[in-house]
Amino acid sequence: MSHSIMGRARKNGILDFRTVYLRDFAVNDYGQVDDAPYGIEAGMVLKPEPLAKAIDSCEPKKNNATVILLAADGVTLTHSLAKELSQKEHLILVCGHYKGVDERIRQSRVDLSVSVGNYVVSGGELPAMILSDAVVRLIPGVLGAMESAETDSFTQDGLLGCPVWTRPQEFEGMKVPDILLSGHHENIRRWQKSRGKACLAPTLPHQNC
Repeated sequence: MSHSIMGRARKNGILDFRTVYLRDFAVNDYGQVDDAPYGIEAGMVLKPEPLAKAIDSCEPKKNNATVILLAADGVTLTHSLAKELSQKEHLILVCGHYKGVDERIRQSRVDLSVSVGNYVVSGGELPAMILSDAVVRLIPGVLGAMESAETDSFTQDGLLGCPVWTRPQEFEGMKVPDILLSGHHENIRRWQKSRGKACLAPTLPHQNC
C-alpha cells in the first residue's frame, strides 16, 4: 500500500487507509480472537465479539461505509464490481482467517462477501490486497493516464486486452506488426479491437492469445 500506484495515490492524498489489529479487541488477556466451531467441523473460527468491536471502531463505519468480508463463498471479484466499489467513499475490508468468521458477524455487520477465485488461501489478507489494487487504480487521478485503465482487459465488452509490443521493432527474427507502425490511429484501433475479440481467456499456462 506504500509502493507503486498505491503509494503515489496515498502521497497525492487521493486515498488513505489504516489497519485494525484484531487482537486489540481480544476477549481475554491471552489475546484470544478465535475458538473451535460448534458441530463437527475441524479448525478454528474467528469469534464474533472481537470482530464486531474491530469493525465498529472504524470511523468510516459511522459514515455509511461498505463492509466487505473476503470469503471463499462470496461473489467473485470482477472488473465491473471493482468499478462499482471504486465509486464508494469508504470501504472496510474484513479478512477472514482459519475456518472463517462467526456467521453472526456476516448477518449483523457485513454488507458484501467477495471471493477472488475458486480456491482457498490461509487468510483474507492477500485477497484484500488484490481487491484494493483492482479498486484503487480505477479512482480518477490514481493512474497517470486513465486511458491505460480504459483499455485494460475486461474493460471493453469483457474482452481481454490485445497483444502488445514495444521497441525494438525486431527481436530474434520476430517483427512488430506493420499496422502498429502505420501511424493510422483508426486502423490501429480497429485492428486491436479485432484481436481482442479473438482472444479467449487461456485455461493453461502455455496457451497464449
